[in-house]
Amino acid sequence: MKLVGPHHITMITADARRNVEFYAELLGLRLVKQTVNFDQPDAYHLYFGDERGSPGSLLTWFEFVGAAPGRPGRGMIHTLQLGVAGEAALDFWAARLRRHGYPAQRTVARLGGTGAVPALAFRDYEGLQLQLVPSASANQPLLAWHPEIPAEHAIAGLEGARAYGADARVGDSMLTDVLGFTAEGTGEYELEGERRRFHWGYDSAPLGSGRQGAGTVHHIAWAAHDEDHLAWQRRVREAGGHVTDVRDRDYFRSIYFREPRGVLFEIATLSPGFAIDEDPAHLGEELQLPKMHEHLRERLERMLTPLINPRARRAGALAK
Repeated sequence: MKLVGPHHITMITADARRNVEFYAELLGLRLVKQTVNFDQPDAYHLYFGDERGSPGSLLTWFEFVGAAPGRPGRGMIHTLQLGVAGEAALDFWAARLRRHGYPAQRTVARLGGTGAVPALAFRDYEGLQLQLVPSASANQPLLAWHPEIPAEHAIAGLEGARAYGADARVGDSMLTDVLGFTAEGTGEYELEGERRRFHWGYDSAPLGSGRQGAGTVHHIAWAAHDEDHLAWQRRVREAGGHVTDVRDRDYFRSIYFREPRGVLFEIATLSPGFAIDEDPAHLGEELQLPKMHEHLRERLERMLTPLINPRARRAGALAK
């Protein structure tokens, strides 16, 4: 039994409209789903990814309107690493980001056992730290189409993430013996999934406690075959992890637990996927509610900030 790779990473935002502008318009990801938080249905849950909303491409956000800025601390992810084709793509993105008012700095990034690689570092509109890094040769590019972004420079999926941890030796057995990561040095790991390779690393936590809020990461999810999902739940539980029951998220099923350094992990199934309630050609164009919250539609449509999917806006402009 083996994890497939990363599934998605979920953050918090205070502003859904700016979220769409930054990730769909500026970074060129596809807005593949407008839905709501299962536990707090008055909050958006927005999904961005490649053309199909493939696991391994997905960045998602809960919108809590007016949320105070957060600060990553111990047990929290502080940096997301997104793949691009290479040096030419880094140059393209440096110019595009600066043109839109987002300073971007050429730097080097740590990617597990591969050591330092060229990277482009920048922050989003709420201060979330992002790095563009060269995609692993084993990773299939998971691309979205955007008229201003050449395919050879497009963001190609999730490559890695870094978190603040406690003692770098804590948690090795959960990652390596239970989840199948490979240790590649102190605090450095790699998941060689069936479909995607992903780098995972820990850095020393800054002084002061972290605070969940706008611009911080809520959790990271790993993808599993549907038929293995309950076996993963048993494996984590038998290893001493405090794992939840299975939660039906309509587009996948999930279990949750905290790894020993405190980061919230999710294991999500591959199916049924995002096309169960929308035509694949029109993903993310209308508000889709979880079955359990459909009876709230009239109230939620009044409460939630109206969003326009950039794909639909461009299609409308072309039709005129």
